[in-house]
Amino acid sequence: MGVFSKTCEYAMRAVFYIAHRTIDGSRVGIKEIAEQIDSPEPFLAKILQELSRKGLIQSVKGPNGGFYIDEICLKRPLADIVTALDGEEIFSGCGMGLAHCSETNPCPLHKEFKKIRNQITQMLHTTTIGQFNKDLLLGHLTLKK
Repeated sequence: MGVFSKTCEYAMRAVFYIAHRTIDGSRVGIKEIAEQIDSPEPFLAKILQELSRKGLIQSVKGPNGGFYIDEICLKRPLADIVTALDGEEIFSGCGMGLAHCSETNPCPLHKEFKKIRNQITQMLHTTTIGQFNKDLLLGHLTLKK
């Protein structure tokens, strides 16, 4: 099980895949994306529609259509993807899912989870969408289970 929601996991894998496949100006179709990241196509379609609506990826309809990511979006942080789909909860939420957990009313995991949550927050804000293109193209990284 990952740190992120299933929606967010598929979104990040899809965005990385689209980024590395369209760096040359081409576009990629949903069927290929779903196959390459091991995602159910209907579920992925909803995710990509939301990412497109929020301006994190671009899409073109028609026979030469598909998804792509422009230069501006390649520089955006992964935090934007997480926020677009799951909101801000991962950056401030309780590790046990308690609504009233805080510094003054901590849950048993509060202190240790806060350290981990801050590291995840830092990673998501400093890692860009296009950061791993080279390693993906060279086959050093994977997007499949």
